[in-house]
Amino acid sequence: MIYINEINAAGKIAVDDTILVKGVPATAGSRMLENFKPLFSAEAVERLEKAGYAVSGKTNVGEFGLDLMGETSYFAPEVHDGKLVGAAAALVASGKVKAALNVDLNGAPRRAAAVSGVDFIKPTYGTVSRYGIIACACSGEQIGVTAANAEDAKEILSVIAGHDSKDGTSLPAEKYEYSTSENVAEMKICIVKELYDAASDAVKANIDAYAESLKKLGAEVEAVSLDIVNQAKTAWQILMAAETTNNLSRFDGVKYGYRTPEYKNIDELYVKSRSEAMGFLTKATIIYGSDVLAKAKYEKCYDKSLRIRRVVCDRVRELLAKYDAILAPACSQTEYKLYDALEAFEKVYEESLFTAVPSITGMPAMVTKGVQLIADSYKESVLLSIAKSVEV
Repeated sequence: MIYINEINAAGKIAVDDTILVKGVPATAGSRMLENFKPLFSAEAVERLEKAGYAVSGKTNVGEFGLDLMGETSYFAPEVHDGKLVGAAAALVASGKVKAALNVDLNGAPRRAAAVSGVDFIKPTYGTVSRYGIIACACSGEQIGVTAANAEDAKEILSVIAGHDSKDGTSLPAEKYEYSTSENVAEMKICIVKELYDAASDAVKANIDAYAESLKKLGAEVEAVSLDIVNQAKTAWQILMAAETTNNLSRFDGVKYGYRTPEYKNIDELYVKSRSEAMGFLTKATIIYGSDVLAKAKYEKCYDKSLRIRRVVCDRVRELLAKYDAILAPACSQTEYKLYDALEAFEKVYEESLFTAVPSITGMPAMVTKGVQLIADSYKESVLLSIAKSVEV
């Protein structure tokens, strides 16, 4: 399926279905929004169109972007040769489009890029406008770019990045300049042991091969410990679930979205509409988010997670003061297969170990050649330069 809606066969930019395109259904992979048509386009889409790029279509996503890589979509997951793939990443890998815009909420575009062998860059939080996305976790989700290589990723990111007054989380710089020509030979890169050890042998082999490529380019590569990654995972899942609970509360069957055909009162309208229109993982996330926001657990869970976020930011920045980038797995495996939907919450929680640090800190991350690179804020050029140097 890949495309939920094809817009222009000649277009070279795909847009995932959590990003609005005027007049084109935006479902976020959910039955709840099956027939929702936005009245305006996302700021990132408008910037691309003004720059002369045409949108080819909307690509399938997992429900609200909460899952591993699209398996919870109401419109069926993308399965190629018995393996799960991300629709946008698979489309880019096929060469049918130059790039795709994706919302990185819980690492799904990063995992999809790693599995499909393409690049994905999640920029520093606030550098690309979030105006016009179907929001879940406002403090961490960010539009990024999937592309076949670092040069294409840089090209598209340069177009969409910059201040937007319509987005309250947008950073003030009007424009951001990115480079793929920084000297990798002068860089120091670290491999986080805790993430490396948690990955499969196949993923470890990818990390080892990438490290060897960096060493051949003259870079210094060292293994280090960052023992806060597990806390980052847990804290991000709590914050993400709490914010998702708040944001998805507007989908109640009243103003727009799916409405149950039979109900007797307002309470039944809410309960039946949401029960019938949302999948297991979304419901589980909402219940979990409601629990951590409850009065009895607010300080122990939600408030503590906010404090952990600050500690994680400080610890990672301390590490990145000594190193130019972190080399880590993007996911635990090199391939995924369909699984029982009731296992989704646990599987996503465990896999978020590899993607949580950039999500909770807002730091940029790039997936390339099946591995993940993480740098300090505004250091996208470091990531792009490393990626291009190894790609050449």
